[in-house]
Amino acid sequence: MTVSDLPAINAGLNGASAVLLLIARNRIKHKEIKQHRALMIAAFSTSIVFLVSYLVYHYNAGVIHFGGQGLSRTIYFILLGTHTVLAAAVPILATLTLIRGLRARYNKHVKIAKWTYPVWLYVSATGVIIYFMLYQIFPHYS
Repeated sequence: MTVSDLPAINAGLNGASAVLLLIARNRIKHKEIKQHRALMIAAFSTSIVFLVSYLVYHYNAGVIHFGGQGLSRTIYFILLGTHTVLAAAVPILATLTLIRGLRARYNKHVKIAKWTYPVWLYVSATGVIIYFMLYQIFPHYS
């Protein structure tokens, strides 16, 4: 494995986080608390591994420039902008939500989870879309 493999790995980790979040949401809707808890810990762990891998990649690769033009460029930067702003909030929101759930502070957990879940899911899903736009669909350059 080399640094150039990390974007694909990062997209996989983002995709895995999104799937884990979706399944965890389904489990809690069915009152399956133990499964929900395990899935959320897995989603949190996956996101931590993603963040470390992302930082390692960008430390080594530097800035990557989007190669698309026209409408694709506009769409890419809208996604990237919203993704980036919301991604900055995910570590804080996810940590607070997880701690409140693990400490059985369910009223506070539910209140913050209503915000955390859609933000975290959006960031995970758009991370995959951004990867495909930047590395697979449109040529990029360093």
